[in-house]
Amino acid sequence: MSTDAIPLADLGRLSDAARRTGRTRLLAATAVVVVAGLALVVASRMHPTATPFVPAGTTGIVVLDVSASISDETYARIAATLERLADSGGRYGLVLFSDTAYEALPPGTRASELRAFERFFVVPRQVAPGQAPVPPANPWSSQFSAGTRISSGLLLALRVARSGEIEHPSVVLVSDLDDDTGDIEALTSTALAYRKLGIPLRVVGLNPSPEDARLVQRLLARPSDLRQAPATRTAASRAEGSSALTLVVLALAAAAALALLLVLAERLRWADA
Repeated sequence: MSTDAIPLADLGRLSDAARRTGRTRLLAATAVVVVAGLALVVASRMHPTATPFVPAGTTGIVVLDVSASISDETYARIAATLERLADSGGRYGLVLFSDTAYEALPPGTRASELRAFERFFVVPRQVAPGQAPVPPANPWSSQFSAGTRISSGLLLALRVARSGEIEHPSVVLVSDLDDDTGDIEALTSTALAYRKLGIPLRVVGLNPSPEDARLVQRLLARPSDLRQAPATRTAASRAEGSSALTLVVLALAAAAALALLLVLAERLRWADA
């Protein structure tokens, strides 16, 4: 034993305290890592508002199904989808289709212009007793027949995308996917053309039947390129708000755990009595 050492009567108690502090530090460090990992998972599952449906860096063309097969129950889903696109701050073209198709908005149009079409799918909440809600009359109801040919909308969007007027085009089909049986072959060849040309094609399903959804998924580059439209704008906002709140809570928990770790990591120092 060195002659310079000074015996310390409380060495045993200090050793026990040091072990407890070490365990507490390890726990706090583990909490920081776990909470940070959970925050990353929540953040990765949140959909960026700027590009809710199209790949980043592309100019989207929305292909909207306005055929007679669209029921009143799906109108709210169309309105919610258009509102999310309008809120994105991006730029889009718009193609409307039923048995035929026409270009309603050229590519590069400000997303806010989609609100002019969204209003035709907002079903009034207040109706007379015993009367079912009826969507407002739209200007294209007399222009289309009762048939549905999804290929007509996708082919027009493909021609627009290949016109050379836009760079990095992508297409978003918004439909209940209830296609005419006579259109399946044309739809298949059109979807293959998208894949061959490398033009991203994504689908927002308006509560499609499982059979129709499986058929379209087989035509897409990835099954995940088919997603369901939000039931209502309120539901979509609530889901996004819940994720954002969870992320804030996790961030605060991580900050608290980190602060505790910094306090516990402070080394012991001699001080004057």
